[in-house]
Amino acid sequence: MEYLLFPGRHHVLTRFQAEFLRTQDKTVVWAVTSANHHTTKRNPVPFDRREAAIERFSIATGIRSLVIGVVDTPPTDDFADVTIKAVEAGTDDLVQLDPDNTIVACSTPEVAKLYERLGYLVVGVEPAGEPRPWDVLLQIADGDDQWRGLAHPATVDVFDRYGLDAQIRRCVNDPVVGDDGGLTTTRDYKTYADAFETAADRKWQQIKDFVRPGRILDVGCATGATLQLVDADPRFHESDLIGVEVARHLYAECVHKKEQGLFHNPNVYFYQRNMLGSAVFPARSIDTTLTLALTHEIWSYADGSRPATVQRFADALFAHTAPGGVWVNSDVCGPAEPERLVVLALDDSDGENPAEVVELEALDDPAEYVRKLSTRARFFQFTHDFRRNASVPFEYSERDGKLVLRLADAMDFLTRKDYVDNWLSETHEQFCGLNFAGWSEVAQKAGFSIDPASRAWRNDWVIDNRIAPVAALTSLDGTPVDWPDTHQLLIARR
Repeated sequence: MEYLLFPGRHHVLTRFQAEFLRTQDKTVVWAVTSANHHTTKRNPVPFDRREAAIERFSIATGIRSLVIGVVDTPPTDDFADVTIKAVEAGTDDLVQLDPDNTIVACSTPEVAKLYERLGYLVVGVEPAGEPRPWDVLLQIADGDDQWRGLAHPATVDVFDRYGLDAQIRRCVNDPVVGDDGGLTTTRDYKTYADAFETAADRKWQQIKDFVRPGRILDVGCATGATLQLVDADPRFHESDLIGVEVARHLYAECVHKKEQGLFHNPNVYFYQRNMLGSAVFPARSIDTTLTLALTHEIWSYADGSRPATVQRFADALFAHTAPGGVWVNSDVCGPAEPERLVVLALDDSDGENPAEVVELEALDDPAEYVRKLSTRARFFQFTHDFRRNASVPFEYSERDGKLVLRLADAMDFLTRKDYVDNWLSETHEQFCGLNFAGWSEVAQKAGFSIDPASRAWRNDWVIDNRIAPVAALTSLDGTPVDWPDTHQLLIARR
């Protein structure tokens, strides 16, 4: 046998692996899976750092290695074949692996069977009781310094030089981001990306007069569309443009745009970070912070107390804001009188009215199911999904075929009832958790002063075209209730 194929994510290399590979006397082909993923729970270490550690490991142990990156693929029974082909492509067909010249090293039974099915001999690596690389990585995430005695010195060296132990702790312990770097597993990021691109110019027109030159930070920058508009404004040609995005899918699009040359300013930087984690920027170093359609997500995905989490977020923004700097927040918000009880009448003639709500996760196409429901039926489905996904009470009662509930809860439904393509994801979020006065108070507690240009406002297009045709609001005595504010523009200065 000429080759030993060693598939895996290879975030951590261990001393045990070194002893095992020394006995093989073969060229080790490291098929590094999920090579296009990093800073996620499942893949916290970038491929280039993994590759650097493998090369140092190979020199130290005296083995001959080939390192091949394999892009992440959904679970598939063809995984073994995909890996073999990736090695061929990664070596420009110089290395042709087959059962006659290659054995496979793998300790995961399910994966081993896939290679055995192709005719490969598979040998185990770590015996029962021996810590596997992922066990060592979890020790790092837990802050257990014993990992240094299990990891190979090559890994320890690379981790120390690049601070990767701190990155692993931040990624694995992140309370918001899922295993693959998204906020929810049901979110369709293409739909979100398209929406951000479409809305960027409108939002920029609203906020551009408040942006201060210098270091301009867009938190939750999505696809980087707003920073492209900042980049195109001659007032900011000497500014540093910084985007922070927590979702891996959107961050990747930002990096792709920069690689394509879509930014003229050379000082454009993107980070994949959760701003609720450790501090990202030094104190008093940012002149303008933009948060567009973000703060309701900070509220919605809070770990623990929502008021405490949004206050911690605002405190962090104030800490990194330079004297004279500004935080510009444009987002949805709740009505001025969130606790006011109202009567909500909903159209039941514009779709189907099933007798009961369903578990949408069990359906092949949840969006198509919700799309067929009447507005009234969507309310009951929303109630079911919103209560469990957003962990909110969302209480209501029925009176003469109408619904009696808080004004804030009524608007949470009405402003989301048409988001059918991302229904399950959207029902994790609470638009009306705080009203404009509440968000202003958060900013003031952090130390900001509120600019007089700040205001709550109502999206009349949404009201006239989406809400009013199928819904009506009255007070408990039957008096019509005006539609409340739906959005905010908060200009907070230091």
